[in-house]
Amino acid sequence: MKPIRCIAIDDEPMALLIIEQFCRRKGGMELQTYSEPRVGLEAIQRSKPDLVFLDIQMNSLSGLEIADILPHESCFIFTTAHAQYALQGFELDAVDFLHKPFAYQRFEIAVEKAIRRIEARKVLPEETLVVKQEYSNVSIPISDILYVEALGNYVRIMRFSGGPILTRTSLKTVNDRLPKGRFLRIHRSYVVAVASVESFTRTRVTLKNGNGLPVGQQYAARVQELLGR
Repeated sequence: MKPIRCIAIDDEPMALLIIEQFCRRKGGMELQTYSEPRVGLEAIQRSKPDLVFLDIQMNSLSGLEIADILPHESCFIFTTAHAQYALQGFELDAVDFLHKPFAYQRFEIAVEKAIRRIEARKVLPEETLVVKQEYSNVSIPISDILYVEALGNYVRIMRFSGGPILTRTSLKTVNDRLPKGRFLRIHRSYVVAVASVESFTRTRVTLKNGNGLPVGQQYAARVQELLGR
């Protein structure tokens, strides 16, 4: 099994040292540590690690902000002294929440949970989108997605079959995970499946189920280009 590629971000050097020691004790983990959150985020976006350890209250950027924009390839564990953030952390799809100071045994349990999630992603079909709904992971066939709508800090995924799925993430994050060429951003609040489009104009797209969605002015040229072929 390949080593798990990890990044830890915490503005307390002692906290990073403990994570480093625990990773060595666990074995099979390659770790990079960063005490400056923005530098750590740049490293995450560049290398897309398997697992990220995140403190929450930090000097220039909070762990909650970083978690909200992590690459979909990366799962994360919060490591913080502030237990009041636990619920918000799980809403962001954290694997686990380690309350400082934590023992090695608790660290190992959290890492094992992360490994199971990493391995599960590898065996899922490519044509599946996995999102968090409340406290459960939901697997959605790509072919079943009609359109995706931004709703504040959430997105609603409308399906051909079954009810909508509501998940806490950004429209950009979901759009980045969808197959290129099969989905089209038509508005700052909407991404549609190209196969679901019945007709379109420069200002509106009508879907095969009869729903009409607006086309944003800045997206009109791309809609004409892709759908007009």
